[in-house]
This record gives sequence, C-alpha cells and structure tokens, in this order.
Amino acid sequence: MARIVVKFGGTSVADPARIENAADKVLSETKRGNQVVVVVSAMAGVTNQLVDYCQQIDPGCDAKEYDAVVASGEQITCGLMALALQKLGLESRSMTGWQVPIICNDQHGRSRIDDIPPEKLNDLLQNGVTPVVAGFQGVSKSGRISTLGRGGSDTTAVALAAAIKSDRCDIYTDVDGVYTTDPRLVPLAKKLDKVSYEEMLEMAALGAKVLHPRSVELAMAWNVPLQVLSSFNTGIGSDLPGTIIVGENDIVEKQIVNGITYTRNESKITLISVPDMPGVAASIFAPLGGAGINVDVIVQNVSPDGKTTDMTFTVPKIDSSKVKTLLENLDFLKSTEIRIANDIAKVSIIGIGMSSHTGVAQTMFTTLAENKINIQAITTSEIKVSVLIDEKFTELAVRSLHTAFGLDQQQAS
Repeated sequence: MARIVVKFGGTSVADPARIENAADKVLSETKRGNQVVVVVSAMAGVTNQLVDYCQQIDPGCDAKEYDAVVASGEQITCGLMALALQKLGLESRSMTGWQVPIICNDQHGRSRIDDIPPEKLNDLLQNGVTPVVAGFQGVSKSGRISTLGRGGSDTTAVALAAAIKSDRCDIYTDVDGVYTTDPRLVPLAKKLDKVSYEEMLEMAALGAKVLHPRSVELAMAWNVPLQVLSSFNTGIGSDLPGTIIVGENDIVEKQIVNGITYTRNESKITLISVPDMPGVAASIFAPLGGAGINVDVIVQNVSPDGKTTDMTFTVPKIDSSKVKTLLENLDFLKSTEIRIANDIAKVSIIGIGMSSHTGVAQTMFTTLAENKINIQAITTSEIKVSVLIDEKFTELAVRSLHTAFGLDQQQAS
C-alpha cells in the first residue's frame, strides 16, 4: 500500500464531467489499496473571474478580503470533488486550508507555508476516508484565510505530501509529462521519463510552465518524488505514465542537455556609467524588489578607469516603465544613462550532465552564430546556460539548439 497525494489543476476540473473523470482516477488508485489525499485547483477561469470582481469593486482592495474572495474557487471544487467521490462509493470529506490546517504567514496574496500538522489527515486516511483539500490557500497565524500566490495548488500538494510522508505526489495537468522543450514550438520534442529536481527547478524558473518553482523547491527540500501526467489520458499515476522528478542520484544515465526553455516579453535594462563603489548594486535593486519587480539576468562590466561600471539586467517587459521611473528617482544615478531594450527573449539549455562535460557552451554559441542570431548577454550555472536574444529569433533559436544537442525524437520511417 502506498500513500499518494494527487493534485488536479484547473483544466482537469473545468466542469462537472472533468471532475468526475478525475474522481475515477482517485477511485482506481484506492482500488490498488493506496491511501489518497486529493488537492484541487479552482475550475479553469474561476480565479480570474474572482480577481476581476475584486478589481471592479476596488483596484486597491484590502489584501485580506481579496484572499477571502479568490480562495472561494478552490472551496467550490473540493466540495464538488468530494461529492463525485461519494457518488463512486468512496467515503470522502472536503477540507479548506484552515480545516487541515495549512498554517501560513501573514503575507496575504503570496503567503509561505510555515507548518501543516498531519494529525487530521492521518486520522481520516486511517479511517478509510479520502480527504479532498482546497489548494492555493491556508490560514494565517491571525486566523485569516491566506492565499499562496502563483503555483499555489502545486505548492499545497507537495507540502501536504511532505507533511504526511507521502510516497509520491502526482500532479495531473493538461500535458502528459515534461518535454525537452515546448512541443508546440518544436514538434520533435520528446517526453522525458525522469528529470532531476535541479533540472526541473531550472526549467520551471526559466520558462517551462508545467510546474511552479516553489513546488519543485519544496519537493527537493523534503525529497518528495513528483510525477507530472495528464488527466486526459486513461492511465493513473501508479502505472507511471508521466515524468518522474527525483533526486540526481536516482537518475542513472545523465544527459548532457535535457531541455531547452525560453521566455518571451523580457526587457533589457542597461545603466551606463554607474558609480563603482560599495553598496551601489544594493541601492539599485532594493527599490525594484520593494516594488515586487522580478530581476533576472544581471551582468556588470567595470570601466577601464575603475571609477564607473556598466550594468545590464532583465525584467518582465510589463514592468519596464515602472523600473525606469524608479531608477530615475535615485539621486546617485542622475548622470547615468538608462537604456531600455524591449522585445527580448531568454533562451536556456539545461542538463545535470553539463557539470562534467566541456564544450557545451561552445556548441550553443556556434549554433546560434550559424543561424545569424546575436547574443546580447550570457549567464551560466553548473547545469544551465542562458542567453538573451532578439525576441523575433526565439523559435529559430529553440529549434536549432534542440537539434544541435540531439534532443529531436526520431521519426518513424
């Protein structure tokens, strides 16, 4: 007997028929003798509608009441899922975040989970009850409903799996696993059987939208095996039809490059002649962080005289105007030129095998050069290389790199 947490995303529970389809998968798992905890997202489109209602009432609405509204989508789904399971003959109970309880901090809209006492869930499982937990939400220490922000339901599922010492956490979504790249962009992309936590974390952070980075971080910290699979296929998680995300030591054959990711709509900010002295970088990025702006690639070059430096970094294109305003308000940058280049894309190659192989970056740069794609900035880690390019070359870059690193699946002759 295994203990499994299964999570169904919004498209998997988009209407009553899909909820019943998901319930069938839960029933199949319990027939194998497994104990199952179900985590659900709101039905597709519901959260966006609830956010829109809040914006119509007050664009700057109180964060606590905002959370109370947007968390209701998951409450509806978990009640419907419990009903669907009961219809199939399973004893089931729906649980909101405060009932578990999933204890969070007071940062409404982007709370972090502090603790999940497992006693209630353990008692239900031991008594043959299948709990259905509302994802994306918890309860703050002051007793208010608090939501977890983007990827909140994935994070809920992994955190619950860690709390109850689950054998596996299955993430059912609208794709059947993790691919070497976006199959919509590259039809020859291959589904991966296994991916390391480290690779998946880089993929998630660098553009792959299958899992949110926070959920992968949690899985890695607590060594929770994750599986990504499709709710629209007939198989279930125990038949392992998806992609398993595990520790590096559990992967025997390590690919040099396992995936190509990309993000569009980036803006490149370049500061020319920044004073080169201690504390300047902190003074630049502190107001951006305070405004909730995500800064990514950072490159710095010191001028020959050693008195000034040029600094380049990227932000989401939607935030570029706000960044310009914030930087123009910094007194020590009054004589600094601020250049903004929009329509930038970031393309990355990722693989745990890169740390023990040479020539990987050379292959990437040569491939891009052969396709007349100019590199505007480069950043690296042990298992990834990212470059900034003109957005119009995104598809060409991804396809050519996918082929260059031997990731194209073989077509039947």
